[in-house]
Amino acid sequence: MTEPSDCPDLRPDTLAVRGGVNRTAFQEMSEPIFLTQGYVYDTAAQAEAAFNGEIDRYQYSRYGNPTVTMFQDRLAAMEGAEACFATATGMAAVFVSLAAILKQGSRLVASKALFGSSLVVFNEYFANWGISVDYVDGHVNADWSRALATPADAVFVESPSNPMQDIVDIAFVAGLSRAAGALLIVDNVFATPIGSRPLELGADAVVYSATKHIDGQGRVLGGAVLGSAEYVEKVLTMVRTMGATMSPFTAWVLGKSLETLPVRVRAQSAAAHELAAWLDADPRVAVARYPLLPSHPQYELAARQMTLGGTLVTIDVALADGVDPHGDEAKAAAFRFMDALRVFDLANNLGDSKSIATHPATTTHRRLGPEGRAAVGMSSATIRLSIGLEDIEDLREDLERGLSAI
Repeated sequence: MTEPSDCPDLRPDTLAVRGGVNRTAFQEMSEPIFLTQGYVYDTAAQAEAAFNGEIDRYQYSRYGNPTVTMFQDRLAAMEGAEACFATATGMAAVFVSLAAILKQGSRLVASKALFGSSLVVFNEYFANWGISVDYVDGHVNADWSRALATPADAVFVESPSNPMQDIVDIAFVAGLSRAAGALLIVDNVFATPIGSRPLELGADAVVYSATKHIDGQGRVLGGAVLGSAEYVEKVLTMVRTMGATMSPFTAWVLGKSLETLPVRVRAQSAAAHELAAWLDADPRVAVARYPLLPSHPQYELAARQMTLGGTLVTIDVALADGVDPHGDEAKAAAFRFMDALRVFDLANNLGDSKSIATHPATTTHRRLGPEGRAAVGMSSATIRLSIGLEDIEDLREDLERGLSAI
């Protein structure tokens, strides 16, 4: 099996294991790693033909590599995309998904609730290049209607958003984007390919930080951009020139990780859902945000466009009356909770087999500033919990330790 189209009737869980397989003459069981910077030619004329585009073959591993192709084809098959291009990191994927189609004078419309590094790219680099960026409250359809009444070139959203778990109505925004002449790109990291399928909802492209759930074991960095063959060709052309391509070793790790992605994410999501409900009922927690909790303000939308609630639970620890949620006392309460944990690791990654607690205001979203964080509902009392594969009772007991320390 070398192309996703060879097996159109196979389901995503099977494609996670079988997609992209291209065995060599040795008929190996496990996918090989082609750790090579380049490829040799039989004749000088063959090399010339390859660089002229007259023949389709590997030339240089910055342009393409068989192991990277395996990962790309496997992820594309799972996602139901025509094509995929893998990048060195998730932020490289976010950047090139837009930079490949935007230019001076272009207009980008994005949801306000985004990963901090994405906002830096939009506000500092794109702005300096003459690309205008307009932000909307991603969970408010009326805001999208107003913003996309004017032509645009691209629309970028996270759903659920990091870390506040806002849900964007992807089908609704997709229709508006088409009418405005814009491509809709969805960062699907929180939902994963197992929990949401944005392309089926009308999105034009999907981006991933493969560092998160796809690896899911804290080993490598990587990213991916998926969409139509025409769109991904633009991404490929830019990335292979700028150099942010994925290494063959990373691609092999991620390709093998895809085989267990459905099993891991379903188990982690089930635990996250149960723990979210438990935390939501605890008076020491001001609010627990999880897409498939009935208390989530967009629960019905989440249930309609997601098959899983995801592996992340976002909480605000309860504060005494009169305490400023953006002040030092709120931060101190969150830090007491985190410092009391013994099973959860304190880190800034997510989607790992190990459970992780993160304080976004002082780490991943620090550069937004208090006003920027408040605009998306985040405070100094906010903690992002990434639920791993440990025994759920050990995690519950650890969270109880944290709550008791507030």
